[in-house]
Amino acid sequence: MKLLIKGLKIVLSITILILVAVVLFFGHRDIPLNELKTKYTNTASQFVSIDGMEVHFRDEGNKTDSIPIVLIHGTGASLQTFDAWTDILKKSNRIIRMDIPGYGLTGPFLDGNYSMTQYTSFLKDFLIALDIKQCVLAGNSLGGQIAWNFTLEEPDMVEKLILIDAAGYPMNSKSVPIAFKMAKTPVLKNLFTYLTPRFLVRASVENVYFDTSKVTDSLVERYFELTLREGNRQAFVDRLEITTDSSNYKNINKIQQPTLILWGADDLLIPVDNAYKFQEDLPNDTLVILDDMGHVPMEENPQESLKPVLEFLN
Repeated sequence: MKLLIKGLKIVLSITILILVAVVLFFGHRDIPLNELKTKYTNTASQFVSIDGMEVHFRDEGNKTDSIPIVLIHGTGASLQTFDAWTDILKKSNRIIRMDIPGYGLTGPFLDGNYSMTQYTSFLKDFLIALDIKQCVLAGNSLGGQIAWNFTLEEPDMVEKLILIDAAGYPMNSKSVPIAFKMAKTPVLKNLFTYLTPRFLVRASVENVYFDTSKVTDSLVERYFELTLREGNRQAFVDRLEITTDSSNYKNINKIQQPTLILWGADDLLIPVDNAYKFQEDLPNDTLVILDDMGHVPMEENPQESLKPVLEFLN
């Protein structure tokens, strides 16, 4: 009996030591917002108050453009994912992009509600706050799902639609980023809000790229540090717990706006099969499949992925 008790004490001690080591190596405090603002804002950055949130956005390019292009990023990303596209598009167009609630510098919805209705309502409030009556709406992944849902709700506010590896249809992922898996797993999802290893962020970004050599240290640092904005880790978990409307995609065929469907041929998260679902349902569409690109083509290969966008806009 004494040997058993002694053995249990040793096991308990080792377990505690392992837990302490994990916390020391992988536990990260939230990064103060002012510190993140210093690093991740520039002269184009602005903030607008929407539903109690200070929303980070950038409004660049041709201010006489009456129908701006509005770019919406996906889960875990930020407005910086469209940096390269914006550098080119702003030479002739007005380009607006924002950190949607739950991500980037904007931070979480105050009520913790990450439903699609909440996101489309936010987008409408944002556009009204900027006095935008009509726009070309483009979105990647979650941003694409927000874009097509908003187009259904507010068709008069959208002239054209660009869907980049957009979410919305039922899908069979070939591979899911480890951060997504962790945020959906009981117990682990609670640890995620405290323990966020940098290698986990790198592995998750590499998962959505075709050419992982393009996943640089600076890119990983941006994703990692913006994840540590106060409230963003809990928002990541809360967003992935939302039960999505499994039938709203059946209304996609009601969208009449000219639509560009842009898809990475090697997207493992939302496979290219879903691109053909959009093509089948949308009555006025153009489909472009991008070879050797993954889930975020505008970030992985901005020059090549932008070519069909320029043709579509013209």
